[in-house]
Amino acid sequence: MREELLEQLDQWHEEDEYEEIVDAIQEVPENERDYVLISHLGRALNNLERYEEAIEQFLLIKEEGKDDPLWHYRIGLAYYYLDLYDEAQQAFEVADQLEPGDEDTLEFLEWIQSKKDEEAEEASEEAVESGASAEASKAPVYFDTDFDFTNFWDDSEYALEKYVSEPPTDGLIESVEEQLVFKLPAFYINMAKVHNGGVPHNRYFQAGKTGSESGSHIEISGILGISRAKSHSLCGASGSRFMIEEDGYPEIGVVICDCPSESAVVMLDYRESGNDSEPEVVYVDKANNYKITKLAPNFEAFIRGLVQE
Repeated sequence: MREELLEQLDQWHEEDEYEEIVDAIQEVPENERDYVLISHLGRALNNLERYEEAIEQFLLIKEEGKDDPLWHYRIGLAYYYLDLYDEAQQAFEVADQLEPGDEDTLEFLEWIQSKKDEEAEEASEEAVESGASAEASKAPVYFDTDFDFTNFWDDSEYALEKYVSEPPTDGLIESVEEQLVFKLPAFYINMAKVHNGGVPHNRYFQAGKTGSESGSHIEISGILGISRAKSHSLCGASGSRFMIEEDGYPEIGVVICDCPSESAVVMLDYRESGNDSEPEVVYVDKANNYKITKLAPNFEAFIRGLVQE
């Protein structure tokens, strides 16, 4: 039965019947779909230009595909056509390392470099037109806040490997917001453009403070970045959607921080604000029947409230 299905999938691929492939594989229960079937599904979604859905499928088999040049090539293609050139370049470079000299891979790498050169040239022209100097255009990005980030981040080897991604492009931000279905706070976006995700030195926040009572402190492990590349990022393998769908956290917004307990998270809560204003920041305790505790009125207030143990 399985061999017949695989033969049929190959035939449909040759005949450009990609919808047939998607329909057939989606009839297979998710827990019965293996690496081969999910690879077929992701490839068909790519051919249908449903690139975000393709990426979601490829990320399900990320660990199995790490040594497969085709996995890196196919997810790189999806990133490329979503204008996520940094992610695409990373994927194609790995594909080239695993299978050196592949003409299609090298062609995509050339296209990506060409796109990046065009973007750099356009940015340079805009800087000149606005009267900005070449040196200013290369300067680090800062944003209008009096918060001192000088010693905010703990850039340990673990943090850099698990949390920290390259600063997000506007295209990536738009794509991530579309996937999450929520508009991210401006303070968070601006912070990510300087340092995209990570582990802060101060990881404790005072919760449940009332009157003269001090309340208790919750601890976070790290702040998820705007990315798909790192597992601990908003759209990564262990990101917001994964935690909501797999761990049952409420559909109130976006998981923004994970916690050491593994039975709690910090979320952006959009129930009151919708997408029109800044969401509140809340603590959700899975071990206590998903109890929601308000922490801060917005993300900036949450960051300012973080303290040492």
